Amino acid sequence: MDFNPNKINITIIGLGYVGMPLALEFSKKYKVIGFDISCKRINELKECRDITLEVSVEELSKVIITDIEDLKNKNGFYPTNNIEEIKNSTIYIVTVPTPIDVYNKPDLTPLISASSTVGSVIKKGDIVIYESTTYPGCTEDDCIPIIEKVSGLKYNIDFFAGYSPERINPSDKINTLTKIKKITSGSNPKIAEFVNNLYSSIITAGTYKTSSIKVAEAAKAIENAQRDINIAFVNELAKIFNLLNIDTSEVLEAAGTKWNFLPFKPGLVGGHCIGVDPYYLAQKAIEVGYHSEIILAGRKLNDSMGEYIASTVIKLMIKKQIHIYNSSVLILGITFKENCPDVRNTKVIDIIRYLQDYCINISVYDPLANAEEVKNKYNIDVFNKIPDYIKNFDAAILAVAHNEFKTFNIKKFLNKDSVIYDCKSFLEKDIVDSRL
Repeated sequence: MDFNPNKINITIIGLGYVGMPLALEFSKKYKVIGFDISCKRINELKECRDITLEVSVEELSKVIITDIEDLKNKNGFYPTNNIEEIKNSTIYIVTVPTPIDVYNKPDLTPLISASSTVGSVIKKGDIVIYESTTYPGCTEDDCIPIIEKVSGLKYNIDFFAGYSPERINPSDKINTLTKIKKITSGSNPKIAEFVNNLYSSIITAGTYKTSSIKVAEAAKAIENAQRDINIAFVNELAKIFNLLNIDTSEVLEAAGTKWNFLPFKPGLVGGHCIGVDPYYLAQKAIEVGYHSEIILAGRKLNDSMGEYIASTVIKLMIKKQIHIYNSSVLILGITFKENCPDVRNTKVIDIIRYLQDYCINISVYDPLANAEEVKNKYNIDVFNKIPDYIKNFDAAILAVAHNEFKTFNIKKFLNKDSVIYDCKSFLEKDIVDSRL
């Protein structure tokens, strides 16, 4: 298949943290339609508002097209939730979430739904490219058969596929989409070359073409699993050093003077990537008869950190003779990472739930989190700005290192002998009682 930019019409399915930056970059060179099932999301984008904060108003305003007819004459980005408007595309890129269920099993519902959508519009000669992180084999074993069934077309005869795993780092304004090398793959050598050329046209950092879709899927899976395991190691060190009354941050800083020491830090590991993707790889291993030891051990330890932090704070409160029942604790931050509004799979909720089991009153302050979303997902009220009447807390936990907290006067809201716990070694050491 020849690569002809003039014949490329792209639909990106899923306009979240992955899909929106991708749509922005492609729309600078191609005709791009962004498809999302959320009417609210589409309307926000048409108004040049991106609640994920990944794309600025200025960037969106340069490429946005609000009338699909205008897309026929110029490159740009047209957002829609109307499936009829994506039927003329030649390339479909799927960037939907890949969550886990309550039992930590892969939930392919978004992928299956997106594949059905593609199947209802795909034509002979079209290409579907998946970016969603999953386990090796998912694209060709789980997604492609759905497209075949819905469309009546045959894979690698009538339509083709590629896989190019996303490497978006939410809230990172330095390592942005175009500056991160992109893995690419295709369902046959010609399609692999086409997919590679497509991404090469927008990725300044370059691309890496793999030999198969499964190799590309596996590469992405182990990226996140490796990071998860490394963080689990330093989280375990933090538990050990706490018992030895040694400051973990000082130990890591000293060890980091060696050239090959990996600079990982302890903390909560949530979100829609590192806190989820290792379970996909472990589940696939089980299906082929292998029970993962290291991967699941890392997950188990990282999943325990919320309870560990909460129990540590309770012990510190007891040492200061603070009555636990009906006490009050201020939580700073509820998103899954700093300077990012995303609250999906945040592990801060584990701290909150554990403290609530002790009948402790919790107040959460996060200037970035969407209060309505937090309420719907977790039934937790969040302050985006702390009212003056909220004060006299018995303890405060810095859970997320938002930049806004650098100038936050935490002591203003505490009692004289309150506990301050820092999960991120973010606050000045002399004001905290303990840190992870």
